[in-house]
Amino acid sequence: MKADVFSIEGKKIKSIDLPEQFEEDYDPDLVNRAVLVIMSNNRQPYGTMPLAGQGFSAKLSRRRRDYKGAYGKGISRVPRKTMWKRGMQFGWVGALAPGTVGGRRAHPPKATKILSLKINDKERRKAIRSALCGVSKTKFFIMEDKFEELKTAKDVKKVLASLNLNIEGVKRNKAGRGKSRGRTTRYKKNALIVVSKKCSLMNAISNIPGYDVTDVKSINASLLSLGYNNPRPCIFVENALNLLKKDGLFKK
Repeated sequence: MKADVFSIEGKKIKSIDLPEQFEEDYDPDLVNRAVLVIMSNNRQPYGTMPLAGQGFSAKLSRRRRDYKGAYGKGISRVPRKTMWKRGMQFGWVGALAPGTVGGRRAHPPKATKILSLKINDKERRKAIRSALCGVSKTKFFIMEDKFEELKTAKDVKKVLASLNLNIEGVKRNKAGRGKSRGRTTRYKKNALIVVSKKCSLMNAISNIPGYDVTDVKSINASLLSLGYNNPRPCIFVENALNLLKKDGLFKK
């Protein structure tokens, strides 16, 4: 498969053959499975404190002759805590049990629950190759190696404008409490930029909303996809493709 290489001025320089990793059949179901695995492993453990709702004593004897007992009082066998005392009489309030004020939850979420999913290595690599095939059928650009040397967001925006890509990013107003905490807007995802190594371009891209940048060895199905059957526009640096071919990354 042939693809054009562009200069930082947006002009076509030459055409090159894409690595064999782009020749995999596009399978959105496989890509989606790999994305779900990544999302599940990124989930933060969530659960209640193990002793929540059990921070006080609520023992109440049901035996006949025990002091401070509930025998013969005609009340249900709910754990109770003492609220007041008058001689041999006591006032109790239900506690600890689910359904009582301040009591524990019946089946709370537990932080020990394992939420992560698993995927075979061969299946994960195949999903990445399949995502690369989907990327090659959308807005897919290859830039010369000078693109990695850009140091400012202003210079990067000029290159993106020459490729007719969105620069400012599409804003979406967010609902909910986050608006009062500095998270008023959310930017739609734009293209992914893949470089060969850590470079100055990574810092420049961080100032442009919606764009992500990563080195070629760290790409995954989640970065290459915007949702089910929706490949993401990508910009590959030519040297990144050479590294993909030379090292045989994500091959069978």
